[in-house]
Amino acid sequence: MNDPSRRDHWQNVYTAKSENQVSWFEETPALSLELIGLAGAVPGSGIIDIGGGASRLVDRLVSQGYEDVTVLDLSAAALASARSRVGDKAKRVTWIVADVTAWEPSRSYDIWHDRAAFHFLTDPRDQAAYLARLRLALRPGGYAIIGTFAPDGPERCSGLLVSRYDASSLAATLGSGFEVIDTRPQEHVTPWGATQKFRFTTFRREPG
Repeated sequence: MNDPSRRDHWQNVYTAKSENQVSWFEETPALSLELIGLAGAVPGSGIIDIGGGASRLVDRLVSQGYEDVTVLDLSAAALASARSRVGDKAKRVTWIVADVTAWEPSRSYDIWHDRAAFHFLTDPRDQAAYLARLRLALRPGGYAIIGTFAPDGPERCSGLLVSRYDASSLAATLGSGFEVIDTRPQEHVTPWGATQKFRFTTFRREPG
Protein backbone atom coordinates (compact mmCIF):
# COMPACT_ATOMS: atom_id res chain seq x y z
CA MET A 1 0.00 0.00 0.00
CA ASN A 2 2.72 2.44 -0.98
CA ASP A 3 0.92 5.80 -0.87
CA PRO A 4 2.81 8.66 -2.56
CA SER A 5 0.69 11.22 -0.72
CA ARG A 6 1.82 9.76 2.60
CA ARG A 7 5.45 9.97 1.51
CA ASP A 8 5.00 13.52 0.28
CA HIS A 9 3.33 14.58 3.54
CA TRP A 10 6.22 13.42 5.70
CA GLN A 11 8.86 14.64 3.31
CA ASN A 12 7.26 18.08 3.49
CA VAL A 13 7.11 17.95 7.30
CA TYR A 14 10.81 17.22 7.65
CA THR A 15 11.78 19.68 4.93
CA ALA A 16 9.81 22.53 6.49
CA LYS A 17 10.63 21.91 10.15
CA SER A 18 13.74 21.14 12.18
CA GLU A 19 13.77 18.04 14.38
CA ASN A 20 12.82 19.97 17.53
CA GLN A 21 9.89 21.76 15.90
CA VAL A 22 7.69 18.66 15.64
CA SER A 23 5.37 17.51 18.42
CA TRP A 24 7.01 14.11 18.83
CA PHE A 25 10.51 15.46 19.47
CA GLU A 26 12.31 13.95 22.47
CA GLU A 27 15.68 15.21 23.65
CA THR A 28 16.26 11.84 25.32
CA PRO A 29 14.14 8.82 24.31
CA ALA A 30 14.40 7.37 27.83
CA LEU A 31 11.38 5.06 27.72
CA SER A 32 12.34 3.54 24.36
CA LEU A 33 15.86 2.86 25.63
CA GLU A 34 14.50 1.30 28.81
CA LEU A 35 12.14 -0.99 26.92
CA ILE A 36 14.84 -2.06 24.47
CA GLY A 37 16.99 -2.95 27.48
CA LEU A 38 14.14 -4.88 29.10
CA ALA A 39 13.76 -6.85 25.86
CA GLY A 40 17.23 -8.23 26.53
CA ALA A 41 19.12 -6.30 23.86
CA VAL A 42 22.86 -6.94 23.72
CA PRO A 43 25.44 -5.17 21.52
CA GLY A 44 24.93 -7.62 18.67
CA SER A 45 21.12 -7.55 18.68
CA GLY A 46 19.47 -6.61 15.42
CA ILE A 47 17.32 -3.55 16.20
CA ILE A 48 15.10 -1.77 13.68
CA ASP A 49 13.42 1.56 14.39
CA ILE A 50 10.27 1.82 12.25
CA GLY A 51 9.31 5.35 11.30
CA GLY A 52 12.39 6.57 13.12
CA GLY A 53 12.45 9.86 11.22
CA ALA A 54 14.93 12.26 12.78
CA SER A 55 14.56 10.68 16.23
CA ARG A 56 17.55 10.75 18.57
CA LEU A 57 17.06 7.10 19.48
CA VAL A 58 19.64 6.05 16.89
CA ASP A 59 22.24 8.38 18.45
CA ARG A 60 21.76 6.80 21.85
CA LEU A 61 21.76 3.23 20.58
CA VAL A 62 25.02 3.72 18.72
CA SER A 63 26.64 5.55 21.63
CA GLN A 64 25.60 2.73 23.97
CA GLY A 65 27.45 0.20 21.84
CA TYR A 66 24.70 -1.41 19.78
CA GLU A 67 26.30 -2.62 16.58
CA ASP A 68 23.37 -3.68 14.38
CA VAL A 69 20.94 -0.75 14.18
CA THR A 70 18.58 -0.01 11.28
CA VAL A 71 16.36 3.04 10.88
CA LEU A 72 13.47 2.95 8.40
CA ASP A 73 11.41 5.95 7.37
CA LEU A 74 9.60 7.06 4.23
CA SER A 75 11.10 10.56 4.46
CA ALA A 76 14.56 10.83 2.96
CA ALA A 77 14.83 14.30 4.50
CA ALA A 78 14.24 12.91 8.00
CA LEU A 79 16.90 10.26 7.63
CA ALA A 80 19.33 12.77 6.14
CA SER A 81 18.84 14.95 9.22
CA ALA A 82 19.51 12.05 11.57
CA ARG A 83 22.48 10.85 9.54
CA SER A 84 24.04 14.31 9.58
CA ARG A 85 23.53 14.66 13.32
CA VAL A 86 25.04 11.25 14.11
CA GLY A 87 28.16 12.17 12.13
CA ASP A 88 30.88 9.57 11.55
CA LYS A 89 28.93 7.00 13.57
CA ALA A 90 26.23 7.06 10.87
CA LYS A 91 28.37 4.55 8.97
CA ARG A 92 27.50 1.98 11.64
CA VAL A 93 23.78 2.34 10.92
CA THR A 94 21.68 0.92 8.09
CA TRP A 95 19.35 3.61 6.73
CA ILE A 96 16.29 2.55 4.73
CA VAL A 97 14.05 5.00 2.89
CA ALA A 98 10.79 3.09 2.48
CA ASP A 99 7.11 3.00 3.33
CA VAL A 100 6.85 0.17 5.85
CA THR A 101 3.59 -0.98 4.27
CA ALA A 102 5.42 -1.72 0.99
CA TRP A 103 8.88 -2.58 2.31
CA GLU A 104 10.26 -6.06 1.61
CA PRO A 105 12.53 -7.10 4.51
CA SER A 106 15.73 -8.82 3.43
CA ARG A 107 16.62 -10.11 6.90
CA SER A 108 15.18 -10.67 10.38
CA TYR A 109 15.57 -8.59 13.53
CA ASP A 110 15.59 -9.26 17.25
CA ILE A 111 13.80 -6.05 18.22
CA TRP A 112 11.21 -4.04 16.26
CA HIS A 113 10.72 -0.56 17.72
CA ASP A 114 7.96 1.78 16.60
CA ARG A 115 7.21 5.02 18.39
CA ALA A 116 4.22 6.72 16.80
CA ALA A 117 4.32 5.26 13.30
CA PHE A 118 1.67 2.52 13.40
CA HIS A 119 -1.02 4.79 14.81
CA PHE A 120 -0.96 6.86 11.60
CA LEU A 121 -2.19 3.83 9.66
CA THR A 122 -5.97 4.13 9.87
CA ASP A 123 -6.87 2.11 6.76
CA PRO A 124 -7.25 -1.62 7.58
CA ARG A 125 -5.38 -2.49 4.40
CA ASP A 126 -2.37 -0.44 5.50
CA GLN A 127 -2.55 -1.96 8.97
CA ALA A 128 -2.57 -5.45 7.47
CA ALA A 129 0.39 -4.60 5.23
CA TYR A 130 2.36 -3.28 8.24
CA LEU A 131 1.60 -6.41 10.27
CA ALA A 132 2.66 -8.63 7.38
CA ARG A 133 6.07 -6.89 7.39
CA LEU A 134 6.28 -7.23 11.16
CA ARG A 135 5.80 -10.99 10.85
CA LEU A 136 8.36 -11.20 8.04
CA ALA A 137 11.01 -9.12 9.80
CA LEU A 138 10.75 -10.07 13.48
CA ARG A 139 12.34 -13.39 14.34
CA PRO A 140 10.43 -15.92 16.46
CA GLY A 141 11.21 -15.10 20.07
CA GLY A 142 11.95 -11.48 19.16
CA TYR A 143 10.29 -8.40 20.64
CA ALA A 144 8.06 -5.72 19.17
CA ILE A 145 7.89 -2.43 21.08
CA ILE A 146 5.03 -0.30 19.77
CA GLY A 147 4.12 3.13 21.10
CA THR A 148 0.82 4.69 20.00
CA PHE A 149 -1.49 7.38 21.24
CA ALA A 150 -3.54 6.06 24.14
CA PRO A 151 -7.37 5.93 24.00
CA ASP A 152 -7.45 9.31 25.76
CA GLY A 153 -4.64 10.71 23.64
CA PRO A 154 -4.88 13.05 20.65
CA GLU A 155 -7.21 12.17 17.80
CA ARG A 156 -4.99 13.87 15.24
CA CYS A 157 -1.29 14.55 14.78
CA SER A 158 0.53 16.49 12.09
CA GLY A 159 -2.86 17.24 10.54
CA LEU A 160 -3.71 13.54 10.17
CA LEU A 161 -6.22 11.30 11.89
CA VAL A 162 -4.70 8.55 14.04
CA SER A 163 -5.84 5.26 15.53
CA ARG A 164 -5.57 5.08 19.32
CA TYR A 165 -4.89 1.91 21.29
CA ASP A 166 -4.59 0.38 24.71
CA ALA A 167 -2.67 -2.85 25.22
CA SER A 168 -5.72 -5.05 24.64
CA SER A 169 -6.85 -3.43 21.42
CA LEU A 170 -3.31 -3.37 20.04
CA ALA A 171 -2.85 -7.04 20.91
CA ALA A 172 -6.11 -7.85 19.14
CA THR A 173 -4.90 -5.93 16.08
CA LEU A 174 -1.58 -7.80 16.00
CA GLY A 175 -3.40 -11.12 16.25
CA SER A 176 -2.16 -14.51 17.33
CA GLY A 177 1.47 -15.29 17.96
CA PHE A 178 2.29 -12.21 20.03
CA GLU A 179 2.35 -12.18 23.83
CA VAL A 180 2.10 -8.93 25.80
CA ILE A 181 5.00 -8.79 28.24
CA ASP A 182 4.91 -5.13 29.27
CA THR A 183 2.60 -2.16 28.88
CA ARG A 184 2.84 1.29 30.33
CA PRO A 185 1.60 4.84 29.80
CA GLN A 186 3.70 7.78 28.82
CA GLU A 187 2.82 11.46 29.04
CA HIS A 188 4.91 13.10 26.37
CA VAL A 189 5.42 16.84 26.62
CA THR A 190 5.76 18.53 23.24
CA PRO A 191 8.36 21.27 22.59
CA TRP A 192 5.60 23.87 23.19
CA GLY A 193 4.44 22.36 26.49
CA ALA A 194 1.34 20.36 25.52
CA THR A 195 0.90 16.89 27.03
CA GLN A 196 0.14 13.90 24.81
CA LYS A 197 -0.88 10.56 26.29
CA PHE A 198 0.83 7.51 24.79
CA ARG A 199 0.66 3.79 25.50
CA PHE A 200 3.79 1.67 24.94
CA THR A 201 3.29 -2.07 24.72
CA THR A 202 6.00 -4.69 24.31
CA PHE A 203 5.16 -8.00 22.64
CA ARG A 204 7.20 -11.18 22.44
CA ARG A 205 6.74 -13.09 19.23
CA GLU A 206 6.03 -16.66 20.15
CA PRO A 207 8.57 -19.23 18.92
CA GLY A 208 7.45 -21.19 15.90
